Amino acid sequence: MPVWVETLEDLHRYYGTPAEASQIKVTTRLTSGYRAHIERARFCILATVGPEGTDCSPRGDEGPVVRIQDARTLLLPDWKGNERIDSLRNIIRDGRVSLLFLVAGSNVAIRANGQAKISADPELSRLFERQGKLPRTVIVIHLREVYSQCARALIRSGLWTDGDSSADLPSIGDMLKEITAGEFDGARYDAEWPERAKQTMW
Repeated sequence: MPVWVETLEDLHRYYGTPAEASQIKVTTRLTSGYRAHIERARFCILATVGPEGTDCSPRGDEGPVVRIQDARTLLLPDWKGNERIDSLRNIIRDGRVSLLFLVAGSNVAIRANGQAKISADPELSRLFERQGKLPRTVIVIHLREVYSQCARALIRSGLWTDGDSSADLPSIGDMLKEITAGEFDGARYDAEWPERAKQTMW
């Protein structure tokens, strides 16, 4: 029979007191150390929340994935995507966001929580110009909490040390074909994807 943990009192029976480092690491603004990691990160995960529930979206860039405007503000460009705009629709309705920054090779992850708004200001968009193209909007994030994440998850997973583990995984085309019971031309999608991505990266 399942043993559900349903109250905070139940939960605390299974866990101890956070160590000093776990408590003092939380700041309301960027320290020089946190800034260094975020400036180096070319990849982050953006979590948002809306009436339908939560959403988590990967974000990446060829340089820093965000621009630091000041010690309390991050700018995240919204580059060309699949037009679903799940994250943006959520931010319009509920500005709470969380970000997880990863730097390839480092077992330090930086977490940031805050309040976001979407800007269509051309001046902000021009800060991110790539190959003559601009993001359509920029997510402006006002930080409320920034802190480092314990390295155990990255160490346990061997994410940076165990090599490529993607062999034999189904492609996007394979998965779309399965979802549509064979009606979607997955092979064509996969064949056209590299050129389509090249033409629509920015």
